[in-house]
Parts: sequence; structure tokens; C-alpha cells
Amino acid sequence: MNLPYGYLTTLVLLAICALFALAAPGRPRPLAMLSFRLGVALNELPFVAIAWLLAATVLAFVQGDLASPVPVVAAAVTMAGLGLMAWRGRQALPAVQRAMGPMPVSRRLPYGRILLSPFLRRRRAVERIPDLPYGPAGRRNLLDLYRHRSRPTGAPVLIHLHGGGYTAGRKNSQSLPLLYRLADQGWVCVSANYRLRPQATFHDHLVDAKRVIAWVRRHGPAYGADPDRIVLAGSSAGAHLSAMAAFTPNDPAFQPGFDDVDTSVAAVIGLGGYYGPYYGMGPQTSPIAQVRPDAPPFFIAHGDHDTVAPVEGARLFAERLRELSTQPVVYAELPGGQHAFDLFHSLRFDAVVNAIDAFTARVLSSASPADESAPDREVG
Repeated sequence: MNLPYGYLTTLVLLAICALFALAAPGRPRPLAMLSFRLGVALNELPFVAIAWLLAATVLAFVQGDLASPVPVVAAAVTMAGLGLMAWRGRQALPAVQRAMGPMPVSRRLPYGRILLSPFLRRRRAVERIPDLPYGPAGRRNLLDLYRHRSRPTGAPVLIHLHGGGYTAGRKNSQSLPLLYRLADQGWVCVSANYRLRPQATFHDHLVDAKRVIAWVRRHGPAYGADPDRIVLAGSSAGAHLSAMAAFTPNDPAFQPGFDDVDTSVAAVIGLGGYYGPYYGMGPQTSPIAQVRPDAPPFFIAHGDHDTVAPVEGARLFAERLRELSTQPVVYAELPGGQHAFDLFHSLRFDAVVNAIDAFTARVLSSASPADESAPDREVG
């Protein structure tokens, strides 16, 4: 009997990735990172893997390569694991609805994109203006701007800062379904590079984040932006940087040469963020230690299976915000969510995007968010 090596290779690869996605060991650190790298795509896109495995199984059956029951049983177990991942992804919508409390969240999800084109983030109605310089640091001080082709004016602004542990990452790579969704609805969205370690310091990162805000204040209106309605968002390290920028508005220590520009923001969104100290530095570099009563509204989404930035840090940050902040705080914990859940159109991330849509509509439309914050502080 000829062994179906091609089929077995596909089956073993999917089974290993599914195991890491479902088990998601958090320690030791090398195993946690391996779990993330092997499982993140499968965890967000189980339907792609199900279709791949089903097609491979049917082809092997037609060719008469499944005489032994062992690969059939292994395929069934793997398929069950993929189904469990899909079910967990579906639980993100009720999770964000609970977190949002009285704020209504749309139950509609783009199933066509999720099932058929999860990698396709672009929308025809949105134009991307790439590589606009906002500072003196060359390609690390470039940003991309997204806006509707109808070029609306007075549009709210979303600034997104990428993740990568402050050592890697780039604009135009993360949270693109969010950027294109909001731009399609009339927002002006910005995705920016910033200087990275080891050449850059924490101070440099924070200066760059504020330079992006200052650029939007100064130049955003030329692209249709309303500079008084800026929402700052970030993924992983970008969430850390966004929070620190929001907690230090108009601090001249981080605004060399542009200390006259208002760098406050209307709200902050953290996606799979790390909120502890920066590389062993003191509490002054930790968002948890910098929470203040006048913090802007926060929306925090975090996977409960995150092996890169463990969920306990996000829980602690949300608790601290609720203790001290007078503004709305929404914390959504995503069942089965791994790190970097914002890379694709998926059941999980599109549910989060729906919640962000509702959250930003609430905080930007409220003339005095503090007056309406009390019901929101206890939800999630």
C-alpha cells in the first residue's frame, strides 16, 4: 500500500497548529512564542483550514489512499478541533456585547469576507495615501492615510500604532479591517511607523506618537479630518504606546519643537496590548502606573489565550482605569483569542470592530462623556 505522504503532511501540519492554537501554553517563554506563531492564523481562520482539510481528505479518498482508518480518525479529530476554534471565534460577538453594556453593538458580521476573502482588507470606496512624512526620522517617520474617495470633511480621525514589541512591525500591516471599515464610513484613518529599538529609546517612541497626533492637528484638515476628534489606537506594543501618549497630553518633555500643539485625544483603543513597564524600566513607563482621573475613554480588547501579552495585564489595567478614571471604560475579553487577533477578517476581530464602531460613536457624539460615564464603568 502506498502511503499518502502529501495528505499526511497536510494533516500533520494542521493537527500541530491546531494543538498549539487550542492549548496555547503560556510558559516557558519560547514555547509561548512558538504557540503564538504556529496557532495565530489557524485560530482566526479555522474555516480556511477546514476547507483545506476537507478538500485534501476527499481527494485522498477518491484516489483510494485512505484504506487505513488511522488518517481518517486523525482527520476527524483535527476537524473537531478546528470546529471548536470556529465556535470560540463566534463567542466574541456576545462577549463584546456584554462588555459594552447598554451601548448597542451590531450583530451583523461580514460573513462573505470572513469565509471567502479574509486576507482581502481593501475596499474600493477607500483611497490610501501612502508614505506621508510626519517627522525627521526617514521611513520610520512615515504614515499612511486612508479616507473615503468622496473626500468628506469634518471627519473623525483614527490613528493606529502597530505592534512588534517596539523592535519590529510597520504601518499597513495590522488592524487593516478596522482602518478600511472606518474609512469606508467617512473617517480619516492614519497608520504610522515609529522609531524602533535598539536605536530608539522609550522617549523616542513617545515623541513619535505625539508627532503623529501633532501632524493630524496641523495637516489633517487638508485631508478632511476634524483635529478635535482624534481616537488613538494600537496593537500590542502600539496599545502600550497609545496609552502612554494619552496619559501625557501636552507634556513638553515629549514634544520637542512642537510643545505648542495640543496632543490630547478623545479616546483610546487597545488591542491585545501590553501594559507593564518598558523593558525593565520603572513604573513611569507602565500605563497601569500612569492611570489618572482625567484619562480619556478607553476600549480594551484582549484574548484570554494570549501567550505573548498575557491577559492578566489587560485585566489589571482595566481594573485600574475603572478605579480612577471618570470616563467610560470598556473591557472585552475574547474567548479563545490569541495575540494579534486583528490581522484578518475573522469572526473574532469583526465582532471587535462592531464594538469599536459603537464605542466611538458614543464617546465622540457625547458633548460631555464624563456626565454619562457612570453606567459604563461597571460593565465588561
